[in-house]
Amino acid sequence: MSVNELMALAVNARRNGQHAEAETTFREILQAKSDDAPALNGLGLTLIELGRSTEALTMFRRAIEIDPNAPPLWLNLAEAARNANLPDQELEAINGALHIDAYLLPALLKKALVLERLGRLEESAQTYRGLLATTPDDSGLPEPVRAALEHGRQVIKAVADAHSQNLSVPLEDVQTRYPDAGFDRVSLYMDNKLGRREIYQPKPTSGHFPFIPSPEFFDNSFFPWFSQLEAATDIIRDELKALLKLRAAEFKPYVAYGATDPVNQWGELNHSERWSSWFFWKDGVSLPESRRACPKTAAFLDTLPLLDIPGKAPSIMFSLLAPRTRIPAHHGSSNVRVTVHLPLIVPEGCGFRVGGEAREWREGEVWAFDDTIEHEAWNNSDEQRAILILDAWNPYLTEAEKAAVRIIG
Repeated sequence: MSVNELMALAVNARRNGQHAEAETTFREILQAKSDDAPALNGLGLTLIELGRSTEALTMFRRAIEIDPNAPPLWLNLAEAARNANLPDQELEAINGALHIDAYLLPALLKKALVLERLGRLEESAQTYRGLLATTPDDSGLPEPVRAALEHGRQVIKAVADAHSQNLSVPLEDVQTRYPDAGFDRVSLYMDNKLGRREIYQPKPTSGHFPFIPSPEFFDNSFFPWFSQLEAATDIIRDELKALLKLRAAEFKPYVAYGATDPVNQWGELNHSERWSSWFFWKDGVSLPESRRACPKTAAFLDTLPLLDIPGKAPSIMFSLLAPRTRIPAHHGSSNVRVTVHLPLIVPEGCGFRVGGEAREWREGEVWAFDDTIEHEAWNNSDEQRAILILDAWNPYLTEAEKAAVRIIG
């Protein structure tokens, strides 16, 4: 009988749980051809299944000598070492597979687990961080892999919490020495260093004004006129409600790409009334019909120090988000502006995220954010959500820079 025929018999016997027969046949192959790596590997796997993992180690090592660039052989060697309770040898074998393919998911998962078993939690968490960075969306992965990654998140959290606890007293001493200092950025830095929070960078789709701070949400102290805007909430909301009662059909889809335009993440909302708008100003042009429909709101908006770039800004609108609708993550056009939200009608279940910070709108409470940082919104309620959106100048620009931007655009 040929080696190939014997191999087929051995593989079939092992598959059917006939381990003794499989072992005998694999050994018969190796008597005829001692350097047959597949037979050595098959015999090693059979020995593991027979509970003889120490013997299996020898088979896998011989196979690796013959074929050192086969990651599965290294992973099988690691499995035998694990079953033989030899964690250092297990880690060495896993690193052998990663030396061939540094991004091999099964090897990285095994490495993180053995490091955890060895009590090397810092290294385990670091391995899990690398894994999660390369697999931000694990929804399509097999359930065991998803479970392993979720376990990794728990390991990362446990390590981060332990570090945070150890740092709390020294950091309290620093805060005592500098009682008037703000520590918000320090907290974010620590969370990022401990792997608890990503720091998102601005990615404008049009113009990026360089070297100015890029907070996700701006401190309201930059905008002293916010108190006036909040005080006008009832007036603006009343005109919005009247508009919705009489002219709701005139609200238009906010996303309106042409038939030949790439829509990317906007496919679901393109030309959809689930996210609709009514503009007071659009691309720097005041719309007379909107002024007539909502005269009090229009007159009030005229008093605000908004972004003013000829032919470009401001844009001011009522924004409606239908029940059970999500606006996908996206980036705005330029960081010379900030986007201002005045929540008018906000049922429970609505939320908003900019970068790593998520907030809930509260009716009549204004905020401003950098929309060139990734952001998204959702309405998980059964009612409509409505806000007023305005463009304002980035407060970090000087008057001279604003004058130049009005020319450049």
